[in-house]
Amino acid sequence: MRHLLEAAIAKRVPLRQPGTNALRLIDGEGDDLPGLELEDFAGRWLLSTRDRTPPREMVEWLREKKRSVYWKRLDQQQKESPAHLCGPEQDEPFPVLESGLSFEISFQSGYSQGIFLDQRDNRAELRGRLGAGTTLLNTFSYTGAFSVFAASAGATATTLDLAQPYLDWAKRNFELNGFDPAAHYFCKGDTFHWLARFAKQGRKFDGIVLDPPTFSRDKDGKVFRVEKDYGLLAKLAFDCLAPGGFLLASTNCRTLPPRAFEMQVRGATKRVVKTRLAPMPADFNGEPYLKSLWVDA
Repeated sequence: MRHLLEAAIAKRVPLRQPGTNALRLIDGEGDDLPGLELEDFAGRWLLSTRDRTPPREMVEWLREKKRSVYWKRLDQQQKESPAHLCGPEQDEPFPVLESGLSFEISFQSGYSQGIFLDQRDNRAELRGRLGAGTTLLNTFSYTGAFSVFAASAGATATTLDLAQPYLDWAKRNFELNGFDPAAHYFCKGDTFHWLARFAKQGRKFDGIVLDPPTFSRDKDGKVFRVEKDYGLLAKLAFDCLAPGGFLLASTNCRTLPPRAFEMQVRGATKRVVKTRLAPMPADFNGEPYLKSLWVDA
């Protein structure tokens, strides 16, 4: 196993870029290490495995690195915070850099640590598409990383999430980068509700990020499944998209083929649109689970 671990790390050396210190170091089958994922967050490492305990040989290898290492079991039923594995403990939030921007990371925050590294290239493209005077609607925003990138381009971001703690986290990410949260908008609540409300108000956005959970249930018990319901969500988003604007439609649903996803999104509007499926970042060389569709309307 050791030579595979070292080979995976070595492959990522050319992928490191100035201003970015968070990336995936091991990506399961892509590195001939199925069931193992290792991510680097500014020198602190997070090991994720599907097994109940991490492989002993890998733990020994990690201890030799003398880094702060945490371990998380990949379990969609019991989503728990990572546990300290070896090296110095990291019991406080800390910043990482991506494309020169700072984001707060926490190993005590639950199943997700503050930023999804698989969206790195999409965030960079989004910043290039926006500019001063433009607007972004970031739905299902989590900790607002897309919103921060929009702000860095001079755009005004509307950050929407169901959970107030994530909106508060997003505001801290704005402040980390010297952006005043008061110059932007933060909305708490259901994305379906807010999209319908924005459409009724005639409010339009130059860009919209639409990256919902694969499965969810609202307060009334209504179930959302990406495989059959994404088209309805996309239709509501298109109603809020300004002429000439763009939609980033994204899902990590593994059972939905990319072309089927693309057709579902294209079928949600009568506009003439151009679509492009974007690949995952190069450090994610295993299963291409993330489907990212750029839609220009």
